[in-house]
Amino acid sequence: MMKTYDICIIGGGAAGLSAALEAHDKDLNILIIEREMKLGGILNQCIHNGFGLHVFKEELTGPEYAYKLIEQVIEQDIEYLLDTTVLDIEKSADFMITASNIESGEFTISAKSIILTTGCYERSRGHISIPGDRPKGIMTAGSAQRYLNIDGYLVGKNVFILGSGDIGLIMARRMTLEGAKVYGVAEIMPYSNGLTRNVVQCLHDFDIPLYLSHTIVDIKGKESLEEITIQEIDSKRNFIEGTQKTFKVDTLLLSVGLIPDTKLFDHLSINVDLHTKSAIVNQYLETSVPGLFACGNALHVHDLVDDVTIESRKAGQFAKMFVRNEISKTSDHKEVLIDENVQHIIPQIIDFSNVVNDIELSFRTLRKYELLEVEITQNEQVIKKTKLKYVVPAEMQKVSLKAFDLISKDSIQVTLKEV
Repeated sequence: MMKTYDICIIGGGAAGLSAALEAHDKDLNILIIEREMKLGGILNQCIHNGFGLHVFKEELTGPEYAYKLIEQVIEQDIEYLLDTTVLDIEKSADFMITASNIESGEFTISAKSIILTTGCYERSRGHISIPGDRPKGIMTAGSAQRYLNIDGYLVGKNVFILGSGDIGLIMARRMTLEGAKVYGVAEIMPYSNGLTRNVVQCLHDFDIPLYLSHTIVDIKGKESLEEITIQEIDSKRNFIEGTQKTFKVDTLLLSVGLIPDTKLFDHLSINVDLHTKSAIVNQYLETSVPGLFACGNALHVHDLVDDVTIESRKAGQFAKMFVRNEISKTSDHKEVLIDENVQHIIPQIIDFSNVVNDIELSFRTLRKYELLEVEITQNEQVIKKTKLKYVVPAEMQKVSLKAFDLISKDSIQVTLKEV
């Protein structure tokens, strides 16, 4: 007999655990499905500290943060499946989820609502254009982190890092602490794509150079990596002559961006945001498929795991409201309009048939601002104005709207102005 659940959460990392805890209720049947052998997700390999300051009011390592959530899930007796892969999701009256594991083989369960918390994956060499040979010794920074922190294997002794994402910055420090020589980090943009604190603590504190507006122009190596060459580019991405720098290295780590893992959306025909590469959602984190919610890095890439937990708690709350019919099944969606200085925004639409809570707008800018004014208008009237200091594209910005700020059911416009 097929099992039926009120809410099924796909992914047992920080997002999935947080959503499950918020959705938990003695009257609801909740299931977490996790493809790895244990709960916790990527946190299990993030042994550095800096997690939990907002959520738990203390500084934790990744495994410590995960353990606190796992402990609560066990205490609440929330059901979960490990080493289980979700193969497909289909929607009829309810969701039909096809999954597989060693114990049960292939099986199907049904759910009234789904929260997708599958996280994200790293861009690899195949996602970007790097000229040169294709020797071994080139891998993503996250793979190197797993090899080192989980398997105890140092992937190289002479290292260069392409891309200044947070994982790359953290691995620059981690490799250095393990005795490797990190020659530098090259970033194609004129600014770092990691948090400012990671640039300071992982590069500056260890005298590791950061080469902004640089990219790799050549890779050499027969079987193993032997050397890489970087070169500076101008504002139009043209190479500047005479700026080549060559490094003799055996390892190149790629930290060139993260992409939300949304393969399970394929058969559901959801509306997708071309910038986030994930679902378009309303203020309840609900996709264009009613009852399907997305949060955490499966929705958009976050800076902090604390932010993942805070957002995912909302998804858990809203999924619970959905199965209890506390959210109207009708909709009156209007797009959130953004100007050319906004990289992307969450939510992308507002459902005006369900405006009862505050609406938090999360967005990234396309450039740096020393002082930024965010202006939100509706019907050409300013309904909210706020100023933000030291804004960079690598860090998510947030602005909240009260339900009473809205003056109509028309689209809102978000405009950025340098002050």
